[in-house]
Amino acid sequence: MTEIIFDENEDWEERILCSDESCIGTIGPDGKCRECGKPYDGKLPEGKVLESVHERVPEEKVSIDTQPDDDWETRVLCPDGSCIGVIGPDGKCKECGKSL
Repeated sequence: MTEIIFDENEDWEERILCSDESCIGTIGPDGKCRECGKPYDGKLPEGKVLESVHERVPEEKVSIDTQPDDDWETRVLCPDGSCIGVIGPDGKCKECGKSL
């Protein structure tokens, strides 16, 4: 699992959104969307900072879990059809907390 650190000083207005309106990604330093990989459609706006989030996060702040939380073959989905969670070892959904 990767820990996401939000920088309070980050200027959210400086982000360049993916030109594909069905995508939630932002444009990276390579001019491509970090989510879908499509190149930015058109000319990139002047003065926009194109640095990767990973370049700004100190390495010690990122933790990677080597053991996956769920075994994909044996996972149990939440009984609530509108929830995306899975049932944890305690018998409750990891997303919404509903019991199996």
